[in-house]
Amino acid sequence: MRKLLASLAFTLGAFGVAHADPEADADAAAGREKAQSCAACHGQNGISSSPSFPHLAGQQMSYVAKQVMDIRDGHRLVPEMAGQVDDFSDQDAWDVAAYFAEQDANVGQADPAEEALMRGQELYRAGDMAKGIPACAACHGPTGAGIHTAIYPALSGQFSQYLVATLQDFAAGERNNDPNGMMGDIASKMSDTDMEAVANYIHGLH
Repeated sequence: MRKLLASLAFTLGAFGVAHADPEADADAAAGREKAQSCAACHGQNGISSSPSFPHLAGQQMSYVAKQVMDIRDGHRLVPEMAGQVDDFSDQDAWDVAAYFAEQDANVGQADPAEEALMRGQELYRAGDMAKGIPACAACHGPTGAGIHTAIYPALSGQFSQYLVATLQDFAAGERNNDPNGMMGDIASKMSDTDMEAVANYIHGLH
């Protein structure tokens, strides 16, 4: 009987671990304290004042947690982040991500120049089949809110300069922590003009 109970306890324990939900366990209050070190670059509430650093406010929790862990583990190289999250546990990453996810996202404004705005809208909404570029909206949503379950990030309101730099990094293979190399493949088919146009459109998307 004791052996049976011990075996049952082990099985239940293993089941609980296997089905742990780090997102459900994330503590935004703890994340707020841990995020104080992020404020210098990403802003007190996750809205950056510099186009060199992305806004984190309103970002998908699963995406931020993954990026923090990828940077910590060397899967994504960000020189400006060197040493910043080395001591973060997985729980810390989820807590910080939960805090930023609760903040109001930045609201940007696109350059209204008609030609650039129309091209950016075309790329975001429909892609460019002649170039083999799929619609950004397919993964990032019609309003740029991202797709939580697939860890596709929110893009709306993001600095256009940051988005262009990110697309260039993907195209050059300098960033490759995206699912199945999808973004590297897409970005490599985009011209600089394409990148600038879609980034401008996304900056004003909401």
